[in-house]
Amino acid sequence: MEDIKGMIAAERTELAEVLGKLPAERWDDPTLCAGWRVREVVAHITMPFRYSGRRFAFELARSRGKFNAMADRCARRDAAVMTPDELAMALRSNASHPWQPPGGGYQGALTHDVIHGLDITEALGLGRLVPDDRLRVVLPNLAAPRSRGFFGVDLSGTELRASDTGWTFGSGTLVTGTAQELALFLCGRKLPPGRLAGVPVS
Repeated sequence: MEDIKGMIAAERTELAEVLGKLPAERWDDPTLCAGWRVREVVAHITMPFRYSGRRFAFELARSRGKFNAMADRCARRDAAVMTPDELAMALRSNASHPWQPPGGGYQGALTHDVIHGLDITEALGLGRLVPDDRLRVVLPNLAAPRSRGFFGVDLSGTELRASDTGWTFGSGTLVTGTAQELALFLCGRKLPPGRLAGVPVS
């Protein structure tokens, strides 16, 4: 667990550095998280650090217990009132925050940060590469039944193979790409045609 906690702190610190260098106008660019700009994604990443347990429960009750609706409403509201510097600082100053998603543990926290970081850096074409050791934690977590059910990704008759790390999962029609491309695929993100081999172009 100490290794994973160190990965979480490093991921947040590195993403905060990327965000700190981002021109102000690019905070309004769309991301791979449908309907969210950079500012909404960062507001969402930092929400667990900024909200107390009581406030979280209040916001969830306002959305009638629907987490996705609450997350969207709060991200949009917070993104509208917080500056890019404030959002980046909220991430940087909470690099070692012990938040864990319910039932997800530190693996879930790392996965949350890695995927939403990629939502930003991939969409903006920043070319950031997530270190292999973090992806070796994230990929098995995303391939687990609970995560596949949450994201609605059907891997029946599919084998995933990371071209850079050698990670594999499943059997059947082969889908290949880099480890971080497969991580995004497992979250249902849409990548440009040609990024993954074996995925039909729609």
